[in-house]
Amino acid sequence: MKRTSLTVALAVSLILVGVPVLATEVDAETEARVPALTAFHEVVYPLWHEAWPKKDVDALVALAPKVDDGVAAIAKAELPGILRDKKATWASAVERLKAIGSEYASASAKKDGPALLAAAESLHSQFERMVRIVRPVLKELEAFHGTLYVLYHRQLDPFALEAVTQSVRTLDDKMVPLAAAALPERLKAKEEAFLTARGALSAAVDEAVATLGRKDEKEIRAAVELLHTRYQELEKVFD
Repeated sequence: MKRTSLTVALAVSLILVGVPVLATEVDAETEARVPALTAFHEVVYPLWHEAWPKKDVDALVALAPKVDDGVAAIAKAELPGILRDKKATWASAVERLKAIGSEYASASAKKDGPALLAAAESLHSQFERMVRIVRPVLKELEAFHGTLYVLYHRQLDPFALEAVTQSVRTLDDKMVPLAAAALPERLKAKEEAFLTARGALSAAVDEAVATLGRKDEKEIRAAVELLHTRYQELEKVFD
């Protein structure tokens, strides 16, 4: 598989002529991040790593207002566009977080040590689940998805051949590190399914690249649609 390397050169040329590589709006839409969830780590860390191991009920009670504020902020947060396929999963996780937050508040008000410790443990576990919803398993997969999102949701309608061509070739470049990426040890049980799905995605990228020279919109659209489907199948390996 031949991989080209246009991304860096394009970015440099755009900077030199004074054109931003991506508008702020697009950056925000393509970044897999929920600021309220990130900020909540400042509450979860002392709760889980300091108060909980010491069974320090007073410290857990003192954190209750920050827990309430953090849960409320997360409940109001909106997912960026790049995570649109995870909205249902996220909504369910938010409801569970709110329920745990209520349990924490109730136990805190009563200074019920066992209940508060149990709620704190549940809160930490739910926070980690929500981080996994937002954060891709591999940085290489996140980089690939960032380009695919723009291609699939912004450049096909209306069809922009030059932009589509650029994005497909960028995906071809990004497939190189993704093809070499190794799963973390905790996910080794999924390795066989991951390798199969990744191979199918790589083949779909090759097919999309092959259509570019013919400049046939219908053919390119079909190839990008297949590429998008193969990406979704790869992501589902980690569900």
